[in-house]
Amino acid sequence: MDNISNRSTKPATPETDKMLTTPVPAIYNENIPTKTMVPDPGWFDGDRTKFEDWWRVIHLFLKSNRVVAADKRITAVLARLREGVAGIHAQKKIDELEDTEDTQSWEEFVEEIKIAFSDKSKAVDIEWKIKTFRQGKKHIANFMIEFDALAMKAETDDLHMIFLLKKNV
Repeated sequence: MDNISNRSTKPATPETDKMLTTPVPAIYNENIPTKTMVPDPGWFDGDRTKFEDWWRVIHLFLKSNRVVAADKRITAVLARLREGVAGIHAQKKIDELEDTEDTQSWEEFVEEIKIAFSDKSKAVDIEWKIKTFRQGKKHIANFMIEFDALAMKAETDDLHMIFLLKKNV
């Protein structure tokens, strides 16, 4: 005879029965950090060739850790600007924010940091690449994905993008 089939499905005691039937309260609290799939982006030292990748990871990091308030986002970014030009920029920005009663909007901060650390030569290279980009023997879907990525990085307006697309297909 099988021992498994002889087991009772009833709890052994009333306390066990209560534990099994009582709903478990939600333990989520947005103030308590949870494990995240997005690693900490690390420090940024001002190397413009690494800014784009670091900036993408910092955005994902802030989103996955539910950092939504502008002042907390700005603080998180400034805390990761270290050494060289980035450290100087961070200290200048911290001093500026401490000297004023007003807080800065996230959009203004993003604009400032992009102006300070974007790789200008990369934008020129991307613009040249999009102008000379051809479909050739590439599958149209692959071509469109690459073209869209280049157009977005080059910050090309829609009319110019359509012109280049017609020219390059």
